[in-house]
Amino acid sequence: MSSREESTNIISLNHAEFIVLGLIAENPSHAYNINKRIEERGMRNWTNIGRSSIYRVIKSLEKKGLTDKWIEEIDNRTINVYKITDLGSKILRDKVYKVISKFKGRRDPNYDVALSMYSVLSKEEQVRAFKNSLEIINNDIEMLIQQEEISKRESLKQWGGYPLNIKALFIRPIKVMETHIEFIEWMLKEIMEETTPWEE
Repeated sequence: MSSREESTNIISLNHAEFIVLGLIAENPSHAYNINKRIEERGMRNWTNIGRSSIYRVIKSLEKKGLTDKWIEEIDNRTINVYKITDLGSKILRDKVYKVISKFKGRRDPNYDVALSMYSVLSKEEQVRAFKNSLEIINNDIEMLIQQEEISKRESLKQWGGYPLNIKALFIRPIKVMETHIEFIEWMLKEIMEETTPWEE
């Protein structure tokens, strides 16, 4: 087992913790600022993060040693400002890598979150993660096509036809996964062509 897998197994992140840790990783933040960025980015439209859960999530991250805090005084009141720890950075990178590299082209609430944070990975890790996902999706498509052919043959034998509603159950996920393949191939092309300021 790699050190990446070991650290991921030691400390896990639920969906809300994943989102909040990623936002804290961008820059040290207090709870109000985190909530504000979630609103500004419309994240509640594509994640499952409630308004009232932010404080609970922050406390959980702090308890796991993934964030640290200091106190600042703003407008005659004290607030806690949170920053990501070294352990938190490692766990976040592991989570982003794992979610992207294991993506199967089907509904995963963490995928868009990981996608929004993929830049925490090195270019090599980005390419490896997306290529791994591509391989998984292609394998799943092959499996679905084989299942569809088997079901079609059995259906023809038993009922003399292949109902559209049954066929749709196989075809829809294939079409969805083919769209994800196009997207991942586009991402890989963009990553390979992307230049960072120190590469120019």
